Amino acid sequence: MARKPEVFVRALTMEEGRRLQRSTHSAKDPVKLRRAIVVLMSAQGQSASAIKALMQVSDDYVRQVVHTFNERGLMPWTQNGAGAVHGGSVSGCASASA
Repeated sequence: MARKPEVFVRALTMEEGRRLQRSTHSAKDPVKLRRAIVVLMSAQGQSASAIKALMQVSDDYVRQVVHTFNERGLMPWTQNGAGAVHGGSVSGCASASA
């Protein structure tokens, strides 16, 4: 089986970086916390496979979080109901509801 190409988040704005950092300290929702950590790790140059191993999540979950952030930014995580992505919800790639 061919190896999937690496995927990384786009460059974070200062505001996005601050909000993500704040989320890691104050998030009450474990799904939002996990997403914030995935985005921050990717922004620091960690590969999807490295994030997968450290966070104990699937490769597809990491890729979906990264792609969603690249397409929509923090918006899906800050709205009630966690905004739709590709006809489904962002929470569809998580083990708990957003």
